[in-house]
Amino acid sequence: MTEHDTVAPLQVAAAPTRDNDRQRGGSPWVGFLLRRTGRLLVSIVVLVTVAFFMIRLIPGDPIRNALGINAAQSVVEAKREALGLNLPLWEQYLRFWQGLLTGDLGESFTLQIPVTTVIAQRLPATLELALLALAVMLLLAIPIGIGAAALTRGGRRRGFELGYTTVSGFIAVIPEFLIGVGLVYVFAVQTHLLPVAGRGGPETYILPVAALSIGAVAAMSRIVRAEALSVLDQDYIRTARAKRMSRWRLYMRHSLPNLLTSALTIGGLVLGALIAGTVLVETIFAWPGLGTTIVDSIRTKDYPLAQGVVIVYGLIVLLVTLVVDIVLVVLDPRSALKDN
Repeated sequence: MTEHDTVAPLQVAAAPTRDNDRQRGGSPWVGFLLRRTGRLLVSIVVLVTVAFFMIRLIPGDPIRNALGINAAQSVVEAKREALGLNLPLWEQYLRFWQGLLTGDLGESFTLQIPVTTVIAQRLPATLELALLALAVMLLLAIPIGIGAAALTRGGRRRGFELGYTTVSGFIAVIPEFLIGVGLVYVFAVQTHLLPVAGRGGPETYILPVAALSIGAVAAMSRIVRAEALSVLDQDYIRTARAKRMSRWRLYMRHSLPNLLTSALTIGGLVLGALIAGTVLVETIFAWPGLGTTIVDSIRTKDYPLAQGVVIVYGLIVLLVTLVVDIVLVVLDPRSALKDN
């Protein structure tokens, strides 16, 4: 066998990885932001498409519904033509995108005012509920979860652990609207301690915020407890405990910062769920937000209003997710490289 007969080792091209960004002089941050921006744009396209077509699956004539059953057929047809509803569906879809890109969501069939005006009037009330519920959840769930972990660490207090996991698990799976109905019955109908519905003084916020946050507190405290149990078994915690560090300092200085990443991730996801949960809670408490608006618009087949509110709901959830991802990368830059 000659030298030329020797089979050279097969050269396999290395698959592109994110580490190659650094080798090429690129920043992992740039790659991360490009990937997240791309996902956001794809999600927005899907959201708008679903919002446009789903509302049209509801049977019934929106123009007849808006003008009333006594309206002349010629008037109904003229209105339908004026709104472009007699055009092919694909052309309506393109027109919808054109309006959306210029900030024009159309005019409500039933309210006869621009959809953007309705959203601007109702959005603050919905955000108030969601943000207050998020604040209540964070203020209660984190200390409850850490306290439960401290009490049950190492298999201690089995009875307390069983009771805590059973009760919190049961509360976590109860839908918000059932909790809301129960709160109204107890605190408004039976005891008359709080108003039944409406948005006014501080007392009107208590029941809706409680209906949104009670289940979230139970669910998140269970996750915080599980994370805390994992953190409390780490070597640096044992070292700190061996140095006879006070429990308060041990939990607040060493355990809490390591829980923030997971708490922030869960908090962002829960905020999206809280915003979605406002749809039913607002309906129960007659809260003048986007939740009652979307229910009314679907019931009356008000296409522009329903589409606009659904898109706003979806955009809020997408933007919250994006902000949480960016904050997580700031807190832990390794997550940018792990991101898929």
